[in-house]
Amino acid sequence: MTWRALNPWSDLAGLSRDSWLLALATLVNRAGTMVIPFLALHFTRNLGFSAGQAGTALAVYGVVSLLTSPFAGRLADRVGSQRILTVSLFLGGLGFWALPLLRTMPQVLVGMMVLSAVSEAMRPATLALVSDLAPPELRRQAYALNRLAINLGMSVGPALGGFLAAHSFQMLFWVDGATSIAAALVLLLFPLRVRSAEAHAAGAPSLGAIADRRLRYVILCLLPVLLVFFQHEGAMPVWMVDQLGMPTQTFGLIFTVNTLLIVFLEVRLNGMTAHWSPARALSVGSALCAVGFGALAFLTSSWGIMLTVVIWTFGEMILFPSTAAYVSELAPPARRGEYMGFYSMTFGIGFTLGPWAGLNVLEAAGARTLWLACLAVGALSTLLLARIRPEGQPVIAPRVVAPG
Repeated sequence: MTWRALNPWSDLAGLSRDSWLLALATLVNRAGTMVIPFLALHFTRNLGFSAGQAGTALAVYGVVSLLTSPFAGRLADRVGSQRILTVSLFLGGLGFWALPLLRTMPQVLVGMMVLSAVSEAMRPATLALVSDLAPPELRRQAYALNRLAINLGMSVGPALGGFLAAHSFQMLFWVDGATSIAAALVLLLFPLRVRSAEAHAAGAPSLGAIADRRLRYVILCLLPVLLVFFQHEGAMPVWMVDQLGMPTQTFGLIFTVNTLLIVFLEVRLNGMTAHWSPARALSVGSALCAVGFGALAFLTSSWGIMLTVVIWTFGEMILFPSTAAYVSELAPPARRGEYMGFYSMTFGIGFTLGPWAGLNVLEAAGARTLWLACLAVGALSTLLLARIRPEGQPVIAPRVVAPG
């Protein structure tokens, strides 16, 4: 058997220096991602907010993210994805440093609005930039590299955050802000050479992307399962730490399990399923997410919870890359930022409503009701995604690794 057959990242060969530099900046930023997963605990434990108030603060962050994404995507088309990304990273780092200074509910709500507006602008800019830096035949590999960098960083950040939170929540904000600014410096010191052939320099932006019925449908189909998926940012930490009495380190290690699986398996898994139709890939990924979170109604030990993490991680590994690739195929090259902005907006909706709804259901009806509701809502997404038509999708044969 050859090294290529054993290497889980062999499909990344051929990507340009600039794609790897973008991945490096992403890795630096994500390695310090530790504030957002622990914000619900910061609000309830350090500021004395109720679970409902914490959910409201997270919902405000998501609402602003929702409003920011389409405009950030359009700006990426007009002034350059790299500029938007660099400014977003730098201002976001300053925002994380300032957030722990806010103590009252009104202060926190204003702070969450500003932080979301500046830091979430990076998402559609990054998605558009990934495509700009790679030729069409390597675009799927470029997106895989971007997710690899994200999840490799996430295997470190939240786990480290769990240990820091056990000693000082203040350190979470300082480290997260510092890594965001460091990532911006990577892009300033090593400017990326965006291919002019597909640079996003289109005319005046419009609502043309959201007028595309195919984009509207996939957004609506994806939303229910995103409400389920984002419980790991809201209800899940409160349930595990405050109700089950688990240490913050245990919750932080969930992200390590999740992201290590992604780092070592996602590229190869997507190579093996590349011949699947969009409907099959998206519905299978959604079903695994629904089952993974729904099983928490019956599994409450640390090992049982880790098993559910494995299940919904496989769902994530199939669902998210396949959805990004599908939306990328729908988008005209000169308006890719606009399409990716609306795609990112869907995640903003999920982050807005998911933690808010989950924390309120947890407080009002209890954990079992919450996780069974997640199973039902995720099943709805699965049924809707199974109806997607493979319009404009290239047929990709299954990849067979020859013995060596």
